[in-house]
Amino acid sequence: MKDRVFEKPISKQFEFDDKVASVFDDMLSRSIPFYAEVLNLVCELAIKYAAPNSSIIDLGCSTANTLLNVGKKTSVPLKLIGIDNSAAMIERARKKAQAYGVNIELIEGDITKSDFKINSVVIANYTFQFIRPPQRVKLAQKIYESLQDGGICIFSEKIIYENKILNKKIIDLYLDFKREHGYSDFEIAQKREALENVLVPYSEEENKELMKSAGFSEVQTVFKYANFATFLAIKNGK
Repeated sequence: MKDRVFEKPISKQFEFDDKVASVFDDMLSRSIPFYAEVLNLVCELAIKYAAPNSSIIDLGCSTANTLLNVGKKTSVPLKLIGIDNSAAMIERARKKAQAYGVNIELIEGDITKSDFKINSVVIANYTFQFIRPPQRVKLAQKIYESLQDGGICIFSEKIIYENKILNKKIIDLYLDFKREHGYSDFEIAQKREALENVLVPYSEEENKELMKSAGFSEVQTVFKYANFATFLAIKNGK
């Protein structure tokens, strides 16, 4: 379905309800530059780092696009787990997993409170930005502790630039991108207002420092375009 969520005046802050979930895949592809390419990169890296018979967990899995693609791309025995606090997202993820014949354990829950099993790969695409800053440190530490030695956390985020002039120009480029993908100025303004204080982005360096403070020995930017970036954090073996 085509995303028309913000064609009418908003009445509440942004939330991942049934209305959003029903158009979320379209929203992603039209709102995130190089979304398909980033999804493929994340999946390929997850597969390369995942140990056979280990778990890959996707935090804030939404409709399970990432795990579905991992499941379709590899024949290596892996346990795929997705957690999301939106019942609507989990329901759509279940239907898609069943339709594609991919075995995914889907859990409706708050990732800041959920207990993670031991994993070789943790994925968190566009997830930290919706977590309140004080809780991000605890979540990053929880991810680190859940990983096997040599495991990775790969995550994508909307980012800001500390140079205010540059940041404004990058935002203007992003707004042009959304217009080119069919969003009106009214829809753009409505969504921006709905996301105010809901989505709180960090800079590229702040995202790296977040993971290093949790214990990760190396954090690399593996993809970056304008105000979006994908990071790989590595937990060294002992």
